[in-house]
Amino acid sequence: MDNKIAAKIILPLIDLTSLKGNEKSDDIINLCRQAQTEFGNVAAICVYPNKVSLARTELKDSKIKLATVVNFPKGEDDIETITHQITKSIEQGADEIDIVFPYKKFLNGNIEAAYNTIKTAKKTCGKKTTLKVILETGEIRRAMYISEAARLSIQAGADFIKTSTGKTKISATPDAANCIIETIRAMKDNTGFKASGGISTVSDAKDYLILADKIMGSSWITPRTFRFGASSLLDDVLNELKG
Repeated sequence: MDNKIAAKIILPLIDLTSLKGNEKSDDIINLCRQAQTEFGNVAAICVYPNKVSLARTELKDSKIKLATVVNFPKGEDDIETITHQITKSIEQGADEIDIVFPYKKFLNGNIEAAYNTIKTAKKTCGKKTTLKVILETGEIRRAMYISEAARLSIQAGADFIKTSTGKTKISATPDAANCIIETIRAMKDNTGFKASGGISTVSDAKDYLILADKIMGSSWITPRTFRFGASSLLDDVLNELKG
């Protein structure tokens, strides 16, 4: 697969993200405009909860999904805070919620608390709002634990399993992606996968396309079940498409 073909596939799979924490209103307005390109639109934009209302206004009748983050980035918020964040974000127009898996509780053996957090989050989202669970695989690290966290999240109702917040030393890796996608396949589930954190070039992203194709088949690589979370990947995609 050459880079231009890959770029055409990647563009509609991108969750264009701005999570620096110091975004101004103009930054969000520009993000929404960047999401709509001459070659087509990205899948979604992802912003902090306090920017959801502005982003919803800017996207207007666009088919671009609006995502926000909760329990972010350390995965340590209590369930009441998480529920409030989700409810308010949905009221302001969020279509998708990216929640950090309580990986510290999970690694300390508090499996039930981790499961209940995701289950409650999905219940709060309801059927219409997509829940994407960020495992933070760079912190979980071991393949068997990544697979177990993915399985637990799927059982709790996750609509997507996502690799990383992009806020830790190790973000997305093909090895972690392999663990997650293999778990989805083994469970014969419709859960999607999102590679996020440190993916900034078409060449980087191609590795994940090839992996997903090998495990799930090319028909699985659609915005409904496959995404890239990125802030700079779009720039390289557009460079490739412009030649």
